[in-house]
Amino acid sequence: MTDLFSLSRPVVFLLDPEQAHGLTIRALRAGVVPMGRNSDDPVLRTRVCGLDFANPIGMAAGFDKNAEVLDPMLRMGFGFVEAGSVTPRPQPGNPRPRLFRLVEQEAVINRMGFNNEGLEPFAARLAARRADPRRRPGIVGANLGKNKDTVEAADDYVLGVRRLAPLADYLVVNVSSPNTPGLRALQGRDPLRTLLGRVLDARGECRLERVPPLFLKIAPDLTDEDKADIAAVALESGIDGLIVSNTTITRPPEIPEPVRNEAGGLSGRPLFGPSTAVLKEMYALTGGRLPLVGVGGVSSGADAYAKIRAGASLVQFYSALVYGGPGLVQRMKTELAGLLRRDGFASVAEAVGADHR
Repeated sequence: MTDLFSLSRPVVFLLDPEQAHGLTIRALRAGVVPMGRNSDDPVLRTRVCGLDFANPIGMAAGFDKNAEVLDPMLRMGFGFVEAGSVTPRPQPGNPRPRLFRLVEQEAVINRMGFNNEGLEPFAARLAARRADPRRRPGIVGANLGKNKDTVEAADDYVLGVRRLAPLADYLVVNVSSPNTPGLRALQGRDPLRTLLGRVLDARGECRLERVPPLFLKIAPDLTDEDKADIAAVALESGIDGLIVSNTTITRPPEIPEPVRNEAGGLSGRPLFGPSTAVLKEMYALTGGRLPLVGVGGVSSGADAYAKIRAGASLVQFYSALVYGGPGLVQRMKTELAGLLRRDGFASVAEAVGADHR
């Protein structure tokens, strides 16, 4: 798998990044799926919010926006896959070009703008998968966004919750993309309290036997006051966890001209330090009472382990797959299992927040 990726990568990188991504989705839909091992190391098993994960390594939102290749990604070895962001109505997103590789920095800048086919095709695919006895075991989440022209943002999130709560294993309220005007303002104390109240009410109205956990995905570009407010609202609201974090609008010194001037969110290796710092802060601010998902710059088992020690119960990545290829998933799991055992941990859960002790 690794050799094949190494051979094909120069050719793939000749393509526009968005074309290359579309080609990857089509290949996965056609069954060109690199298979991970049939079973994971038992030390990687973990239970979060009542859900059982074979391993804590997940595919972050943004790769499979329309829930088209959930099972192929699970076959690759991910413990869970998060599809989306999905908005109630289809939207084309921002004008192209809107996706940029930074190869030397192993980073990506995107300003996609929640381009997706809309809620109904997304829900239909989740429903079909749930009814298929051949589906791959694994956890599937749905990341919810708002349409660009929606005035009352909560209305869109409520629609998403009502439609997808019966179909997804967990739900994510994404208020942290930098590519939808005004979206990040929803992270303020009062707007966030109102939004989460409405979303939680909508979930309750579904009257489901199995209630999907609800996570809030936040930005890394937050003031100390923002972080304290988010932690307080998250704890008082009754949501189930936080995803820390989305892409950053900052540009570290290593980001070269002229791409550093491109608008959009930066992901990949340069985001690891800042996002892990925010993760550690949010764990402290919430007193370890809320499960956290660590995202941002993860490209190795050591990175995943650092996120877990900082307070993450689960870890996600996406950009590193662009540069490391599909074999990265298995390498990451093998390395993480070795690190857990080296330090005397019998499970992922035992290591969560170890740096705070």
